[in-house]
Amino acid sequence: MTVSADLSPLGILKLRAWLLRSIRRFFEVRDFIEVETPAVVPSPGLDLHLSAFEVNDPRGTRVGWLATSPEYQMKRLLVAGAERIFQLSKSYRAEERGALHEREFTMLEWYRAHATSEDVMRDTEELVEHLATTLLKKGGSPLLHGVKATGARGRSPFSPPWPRRTVKSVLRQYASVELDTLTGDDEAFFRIWVDQVQPRLGSDGPVFVTDWPASMASLAKLKPNGMADRFEAFLQGIELCNGFGELTEAGEQRRRFERDQADRRATDKPVYPIDERFVEALASGMPDSGGNALGIDRLLMLLVNADSIQAVMPFPEERL
Repeated sequence: MTVSADLSPLGILKLRAWLLRSIRRFFEVRDFIEVETPAVVPSPGLDLHLSAFEVNDPRGTRVGWLATSPEYQMKRLLVAGAERIFQLSKSYRAEERGALHEREFTMLEWYRAHATSEDVMRDTEELVEHLATTLLKKGGSPLLHGVKATGARGRSPFSPPWPRRTVKSVLRQYASVELDTLTGDDEAFFRIWVDQVQPRLGSDGPVFVTDWPASMASLAKLKPNGMADRFEAFLQGIELCNGFGELTEAGEQRRRFERDQADRRATDKPVYPIDERFVEALASGMPDSGGNALGIDRLLMLLVNADSIQAVMPFPEERL
């Protein structure tokens, strides 16, 4: 199949088919198993910034929520002995709208047992470079949101290793703010991050940002330096993925979930239940693992220099 940056309806279908097939090949040759997990789940996640779609049966009885991510169920598969797994699935977030958001979108998630966050960052670099290089060779977009296809000495900006920057260093560089002064004030952190820092990340090619504040660890373990073992990749100010060195300690995870529930209650957001089977799985023993969640629609948008994820989706909500 000829791959190009054709964004006609048929062109979009071909691009997405090529992308999904290429991702599957990438993981399969690395001995990953493609898995499927349910769309309707007993807990959609407790992150303060997520809103989920409730699912009811014909009698009006709640049966669950549409998954905001397949994370909990995929980690249960790690516990069951599946050491390298990936999934291409639909995820659903009720309040996400805009050029970079749809309430229904396609997510790639993968997890590796006996691996670190650095191992998963290397997976990410290799995957994105492979896709970008393949698209360019097949006559696709020569520019990716203004990023030149080749940089110094002919090196692609997508070639590993991508730069690693800490949250502390980019806050200092782009906002002249010391991270320590924002401790305990996540609202102020995100205001500065969104307004002054994130738009300037990845202007010359993808960059990883690591060592997030412990208050933003979510399902990541803490590093010896007290920071969250979490990374995000950015290109042209757009977040591509969010990955962790995974927390495996059930008691700590329950404490975080209970804190998240309290935060949601305090801000008048729906309080979703804790996924007890996920916590039980952690308690039974999850190996040290790394994982990542990457937005497929955003990745394709960047690869073909589109202005929005809607431009690379066959049926965005606005056209339903």
